[in-house]
Amino acid sequence: MIPGRLVLASGNAGKVRELEALVREWPEAVQVCSLTDFPDVTLPDETGATYEENACLKAAAVSAATGLAALADDSGLDVDALGGAPGVRSARYGRDDADRITKLLAALDGRSAATRTARFRCVTVLAWPDGRLAVGEGVVEGVITEAPVGDGGFGYDPVFRSIELGRTFAEVSAGAKAGVSHRARAMRALGERLARGVGVED
Repeated sequence: MIPGRLVLASGNAGKVRELEALVREWPEAVQVCSLTDFPDVTLPDETGATYEENACLKAAAVSAATGLAALADDSGLDVDALGGAPGVRSARYGRDDADRITKLLAALDGRSAATRTARFRCVTVLAWPDGRLAVGEGVVEGVITEAPVGDGGFGYDPVFRSIELGRTFAEVSAGAKAGVSHRARAMRALGERLARGVGVED
């Protein structure tokens, strides 16, 4: 059930790097293509109300356009004190990573560590041209720091301190992050389902 070739339905360079590395963990070899191999293919607007809906939109559109299996993810940061925001709008919370982090920290200004709990959530979807879909989900718990720490990663990584690692995702190596990250967990769940041939829907 694992395809021999797939295309990554993402224009985010950081996600593409992580997804490509995680596909290599699957038990069968997969040839991975990116959207740069298909310059005429564009991603649809993320109009879904949930992470799964957005990931399905992207994967299905790219699969239909390329004739290949397509892998997409949608992920975001759910902050308890903000009622789950920025959530599915995490990538649209500001102009760029720096602006989004500034806005998030301003919204949490003055709050104690105990009230800065949050989680990264990710849903991965593999879509085939015939309309079949397979889904994986992953979550990692953490706390929002009062200021950015570390210079690695991307997105909200500098302000998300993983409870398991005790450091922000921007402070640790790519390997350490992959051990616990929401995207890694979603990809491993998806890979396990594909290998077992379960959880595939029309």
